[in-house]
Amino acid sequence: MSDTPLHRLAARAGLARDWTDANDRPQRVTDEALRGVLQGLGLPAEDDAAIERSLAALDEAHDSDHLPPLLTVDLEKPLALERWFTADSAVRCSLEDGTSLTLTLDAQAQLPGELPIGYHRLDIDGRTFTVAVAPARCYSLTDVVEQQPPRCWGLSAQLYSLRRPGDGGFGDCLALEQFARSAAERGADALAISPIHALSLFDQQHFSPYSPSTRLLLNYLYASPSVVLGEREVRMAAEMAGLTESLEDLEQQALVDWPRAADVRHKLLKTLYEEFSKGDHPLRSDFDSFRDAAGDALEQHCRFEVLQAEAVEQGLGADWREWPDAWSQPDAAEVEAMAAAYPAQVEFQAFCQWLTERSLQRAQQAANGSGMRVGLIADLAVGADGGGSQAWSRQDELLAELTVGAPPDILNRSGQDWGISGFSPEGLKRNGFRAFIEMLRANMAHAGGLRIDHVMGLRRLWLIPRGATPKQGAYVEYPFDDMLRLLALESVRNQTIILGEDLGTVPEGLRERLADKAVLGMRVLPFEQSSTGHFKPLLDWPDSALATTGTHDLSPLAGWLKARDIDWNHRLELIDAATESHWRQDREQEIHGLRRTLESNYGHLKDNDALIDAAIRYVGHTRAPLVLVPLEDLLGLEEQPNLPGTTDGHPNWRRRFERPVTELLDDEHAARRLELLAQARVQAGERDR
Repeated sequence: MSDTPLHRLAARAGLARDWTDANDRPQRVTDEALRGVLQGLGLPAEDDAAIERSLAALDEAHDSDHLPPLLTVDLEKPLALERWFTADSAVRCSLEDGTSLTLTLDAQAQLPGELPIGYHRLDIDGRTFTVAVAPARCYSLTDVVEQQPPRCWGLSAQLYSLRRPGDGGFGDCLALEQFARSAAERGADALAISPIHALSLFDQQHFSPYSPSTRLLLNYLYASPSVVLGEREVRMAAEMAGLTESLEDLEQQALVDWPRAADVRHKLLKTLYEEFSKGDHPLRSDFDSFRDAAGDALEQHCRFEVLQAEAVEQGLGADWREWPDAWSQPDAAEVEAMAAAYPAQVEFQAFCQWLTERSLQRAQQAANGSGMRVGLIADLAVGADGGGSQAWSRQDELLAELTVGAPPDILNRSGQDWGISGFSPEGLKRNGFRAFIEMLRANMAHAGGLRIDHVMGLRRLWLIPRGATPKQGAYVEYPFDDMLRLLALESVRNQTIILGEDLGTVPEGLRERLADKAVLGMRVLPFEQSSTGHFKPLLDWPDSALATTGTHDLSPLAGWLKARDIDWNHRLELIDAATESHWRQDREQEIHGLRRTLESNYGHLKDNDALIDAAIRYVGHTRAPLVLVPLEDLLGLEEQPNLPGTTDGHPNWRRRFERPVTELLDDEHAARRLELLAQARVQAGERDR
């Protein structure tokens, strides 16, 4: 194998030149692709001279004398510090709880494993840094429930799909609160929801919850102002702004009309803010305390929103990467001047975040107060829009010139580009993992669980140069051990269970490492086949992963049984005739195999309704600590929330349930299946104890 300067630079930067695809076939990244990804990482490699400069920059960054601002270590384990300090050096420790401690490095210049869990400030020979001491594993269901092993269950739902009277055209935090109470009354321990990250306000044609502007703040369209300000105040504001008729019309729609609904909600919130900002509102002190506590992350996001609106108005576009240099940095003088010139606009953005945060807080309190032992499970997107708020405010930590995706495989020969940007491995280290930690805290704040989309991203991501094709990408390694320790630390501090979406191309050994840290993987019924049509026996399902009947990217069981997903792909001309024929043949085998497996456990199944009943019982009888059933499967619906590979043609992220949330679980199919699921979980617990 050749070892050119380019290949040495790629290896030093954590790029995998050789990798194995989903079909266990060896693959190699081209030199052209390596150069493109390295450029996106801030390591120019267009010629030998550039490569030498980039190698020198890496050497300087990794110089033996360069002490990172934060190091991680496992509880009760020594921390090797010989790279920076000498043996027997005195260590002055300022612990997180405010106390102090003096330790001594041992003969190998290791810090003794005597520090408690937390973030502690250390001073050695006048040099200071932080040590994050992590617990052995994440907070888990074994910490939540008394009976062991845990056999919990819950539901999953797309938040916008929930319906309530007066919702204005899409589900919000009040609908979530009402549904959480309803599910808890029936014995659910958890309610997993779609991401509620802040999206761009200026591109309402693209409303995927997995393409946020930032993962640090919330999508304020989901705010329920009536639960904070009162129903009367919201009703009066709607009348004052002339929105009553529009709100009622939107509420009657079968699908979410995002552009119109967002515009109406924005006008309503504007009117509410104008009233709120007059005089001394009784909740002003609560708002002010929220804004103070939220700190720079909130302030920078609010400024970005105002700056973005101004840029759009001036014809500069919504993408900060195309703005004048004077606006490109959060701490630039012109950005400060803009914030000073438009204080009300900045405060309005904070007002919207306050309403949303308080609304979400109420929903989680309602879930726990009604008996859910976990409550809400938030969903964390794998990246953020490179032209959005988080990438602007954390430029050294997010890779705005690279996008996250997936390499070509047998199912998607072109690969995938998800159009979002991930963290910079080196940027995280340089900044003491600030952006990663603050993101975890923001998303754990009002949730009992956190689902990490594409959890493989903790170890590696397929990164693609902006404007290139997925084939021109490469896998980039991340500081996995550090990120896993920080995840465990924040999980325990926030008492948040962690779920990792580990579907697709999973690096060898990753699932085992995650299981050791009590991160639950995901096992999805249609995927649990040893070969086409041969479903895994009940007891072969692991106890280190949650079990579910489906995901938002799959047809619900009723649709899967009728091949609705294949029909959609045919209708939108996403597949050729040969692929369609093969897919349909495989589906017939899978359906027969699933029926055979379920009937061997539960007897004859007369129709598809009975088969769905049995499928829900089946996942309920597995050894999974947690079973999540999508609301679509509970109701026996056929259409999926999202059709991967499409941006139009299919109503992605727009489908709504017909009945209000207070009635949904009274549906005869839902009521029957909830009872079957609850019984199966009890039986699974009795069997495994």
